Amino acid sequence: MRRFSRWLNRPPYRWWKWCTAVLVTAGLMGLFIIQFGWLLSGNGRLNQQFVQWAGGDENERQELITLQRDACPGAPFILPADGFIGLLYADPRGPYSRLRPHQGIDIFSNAEAGVTPVYAAYDGYVTRLPDWRSSLIIRVPEDPLQPSRQIWLYYTHLADTAGNDFIEDAFPPGTDELFVRQGTLLGYTGDYNGDSLRRVWVQLHFSVVLDDGDGRFRNELEFDNTLNPSPYLGLDVSYACEPGEGCGVTTVCAP
Repeated sequence: MRRFSRWLNRPPYRWWKWCTAVLVTAGLMGLFIIQFGWLLSGNGRLNQQFVQWAGGDENERQELITLQRDACPGAPFILPADGFIGLLYADPRGPYSRLRPHQGIDIFSNAEAGVTPVYAAYDGYVTRLPDWRSSLIIRVPEDPLQPSRQIWLYYTHLADTAGNDFIEDAFPPGTDELFVRQGTLLGYTGDYNGDSLRRVWVQLHFSVVLDDGDGRFRNELEFDNTLNPSPYLGLDVSYACEPGEGCGVTTVCAP
């Protein structure tokens, strides 16, 4: 370290070397915030769960896993994958924010990519656009909680980091309106995150998306185009709950 300091202060190009060092340091800090920004904000209990998941052993992680293969009483959907529901709906923690909260839920797998099954949460019609490497969407013609409207169920991260998908062969790119029953195997969780510099844990991102009124799904990246999945799943999976109301406790059906 002392040698590096002498190099920085030694002419020539001392100013240029200092500027480069500052820029490199700022860049590394930026990458850290992108990857671990959730540590810097949010509900302390939820952050503690994240730390436990990130550094815990098999038994410690198991305590955080939700296993819910059947629909909760009074709820229409089944949980589409087993795992740690770590990022909740409307979650403002990094890489999200209060102005741009999380549009769905992230279910993290206690296994490597390509192992944890992903299921259809409800009856509907599967579409997979030709350029979708890790995603598919299910059209539900009648919202079971509000039958006057149509909704869509969006799934993503079903591929490895190189984009090799873990989606079942029955749903190749270009699939259009293929009917599936609730509980149909769709694929397996992965860690694909496109061209983003931010790596993700093995997971399923699941969201409930509104219809645009013309029979197409709205842009899932916009929070206002999505619905809180909690009443559909019968689980407390929304960040917007008061302390003491089960925030972060997503392992049992809600009363």
